[in-house]
Amino acid sequence: MADNNSLLEKVLGLQTKFQSLQDQLSDPEVMQDMKKYVQLNKDYKELEPIIKAGLEYKRVIEEIASAKDILANEKDEDLREMAKEEIAELEPQLPDMEQNIKLLLIPADPDDGKNAMVEIRGGTGGDEAAIFAGDLFRMYTKYAESKGWKVEITDQAPGTAGGYKLIVFKLSAPDGVYGTMKYESGVHRVQRVPQTETQGRIQTSAASVAVFPEAGEFDVELNWSDIRLDLFCASGPGGQGVNTTYSAVRLTHIPSGLVVQCQEERSQLKNKDRAFEELRTRLYNLEHQKYLDEIASKRKTMVSTGDRSAKIRTYNYPQGRVTDHRINWSMYNLPVFMDGDIQDCIDQLIIAENAERLKEAGE
Repeated sequence: MADNNSLLEKVLGLQTKFQSLQDQLSDPEVMQDMKKYVQLNKDYKELEPIIKAGLEYKRVIEEIASAKDILANEKDEDLREMAKEEIAELEPQLPDMEQNIKLLLIPADPDDGKNAMVEIRGGTGGDEAAIFAGDLFRMYTKYAESKGWKVEITDQAPGTAGGYKLIVFKLSAPDGVYGTMKYESGVHRVQRVPQTETQGRIQTSAASVAVFPEAGEFDVELNWSDIRLDLFCASGPGGQGVNTTYSAVRLTHIPSGLVVQCQEERSQLKNKDRAFEELRTRLYNLEHQKYLDEIASKRKTMVSTGDRSAKIRTYNYPQGRVTDHRINWSMYNLPVFMDGDIQDCIDQLIIAENAERLKEAGE
C-alpha cells in the first residue's frame, strides 16, 4: 500500500499543474501568443493520460478498500460474497496499472508526437544497394498505408538499375509518427542474390535509414536572410514541362552549410515550401542529436539512440529471415515483413526500450 500511496501522490501532485494548464489554455490573452499557446497545449496533452490513469488507479484502490471493509465488518453473506468477487476481480489489475503509471511518469521523448522525415541512402553494394533502398521505401510506404499515414516525397535520386541512391520523404499523421518510426534509424543489411548477379552468388549490401522529427514552426528560428535560394530544372520523370521549367529548388543555410533540395512538385512555390520544411527539420535535428547522444551514453543497449552507423537489422532472403540485432528478434516470413508488416518488430523494440526506461528510473 505504501507503493500505492507513493504513486498516487506523484500523480495527484500533478493535478494542480494540469488544472493550471486548463485555465491558461482558456485565457484569451494566452491564445493571442501562439508560441506560448502551442507549448501549453503540448504540456497539457502530455499530462492528460497521466492524470486519467492516476484517477482510474485511485478509483480501483478505493473500491478494493471499500470491499475489504465490507468483509471485515459486514455479516450479510451475500454482501460478503459480492465483496470477495470484487476484490478478486480488481486486485489483479493493480500491477499492470502501476506499471503503466510508472512508464507515464517517466519523461517521454519530447518529439514522439511529431511527424517524421525519413532519408534512405543506398550504401555499400552499388546497384544492389540502391535496389534494396527502393525495397525499404516500398516497405515503409506499405506500412504507412496500413497506419493511415500520409507519405510525401521531398527528394529522390533513382539508381541506374532501379531503386534509389537517395530518397527523402515525410510521414505525417494527426497523432504523430516519429515515436514509432524512430526505431528504424540505422544501417539495414540485406543478404541475397542480386538481380545483377549472373552466377547466383549471395551478396551482402546495405542501406542507411535516418529518421528525423519534423520541426514545428516554433521549434527553430529560421530566417530567409540566412538562406541562399537556387532554382534549376527538375530531372527524372514528369514530362517536358517538369524538365524544362525552373521548378526545382535548392536551399543552402549559410550559417551551418546545410543544403536541401526539392523537385517533386510541378510548382516552384510548393517545392520551396517543402524544402524550407526539410531545412528547418534538419537544423532542429542537429540539436535533437545531442539529446539522442545523451540517451546513448546512459544506456547499455541501442534500442532507439541516434547512432545511424549501427547495423540494426539483417534481411536474409535465402533463409526468409529478418533479424533485429538490438533485441535478438527474428521473423521467418520475410516477404510479409517486406510488404509492410513490421509492427510486431516495432512493438518488441518499444517493450525493450520501456524496460530500459523503467530500470533507469529505479536506479
